[in-house]
Amino acid sequence: MPVAPPPLTRLPLNALRAFEAAARTGAFTLAAAELGVTPGAVTAHVKALEDRLGAALFERQARGVRLTALGLAAAEELTGAFDALAGAEARLRALALPREVHIATLPAIAQLWLSPRLPALRAAAPEISVSITALEAPPNLKRSLHDLSLFPAERGGRLVAPDELFPVCSPVLAARLTCVEDLGLVPCLSDTAWDRDWEIWLTAVGATAAVRGPVFSLYALAVEEAVNGAGVLMGHGALVAAHLERGTLIAPFPQRVPLAAGFRLWSARPMERGGAVERVAGFLAGRV
Repeated sequence: MPVAPPPLTRLPLNALRAFEAAARTGAFTLAAAELGVTPGAVTAHVKALEDRLGAALFERQARGVRLTALGLAAAEELTGAFDALAGAEARLRALALPREVHIATLPAIAQLWLSPRLPALRAAAPEISVSITALEAPPNLKRSLHDLSLFPAERGGRLVAPDELFPVCSPVLAARLTCVEDLGLVPCLSDTAWDRDWEIWLTAVGATAAVRGPVFSLYALAVEEAVNGAGVLMGHGALVAAHLERGTLIAPFPQRVPLAAGFRLWSARPMERGGAVERVAGFLAGRV
């Protein structure tokens, strides 16, 4: 009577995913952040995988971990496999929901640049559903389920809005400013994500004013405070344009400093001509 051999036991997928992320990012903490788990969970997954294999994948060192020869041999192929899996999942979603477009962008861009354009986008393409996720850093589009990524960058992607720096404030506060040096007499608002804005602008215009004032972790909140008269904000032209048009903010000085990093749009995968993603990208780039 023939006896069937016992089936091979596959390695746990979550453990493989944790190992691949740690190998690619170079740290268990970075892998944990990407996967949305704790560093301890990544450590446990990698240890379980090593136990199953009977061999070490990482060398534990005082300053972190380093891939062993076995880990190095497996990492690249696993990265390609998980990239392919993510791509297949994204294509499956796109085929199942061809009129949904998911955009990842910086919180400030989401609130101040993208949100005001959504009504016109809905009017131009009412059959397309657009979802927006605010992220502090661009996603890995090979792994992300987002269709489009919109972030400041100096090159790559498609430029949808150039950017420039210049101070902005309420009309009442502007009346107190006669020269750049007067900035040292009023609160100057800052944003943690763009904490060098004031330095960049002052250096470019050759000014030496000592600026100080409240610091915000949300640029949109800093803009609202500037509108409320709380101080002078270093404005990003693409983000304060609507307030300048309404007159709720004005630019008290003429000097404007162009930035190399404009708002650029990337697609997660080749866009189908006439498809929902291509139409949304074209709208955001000013081509309807």
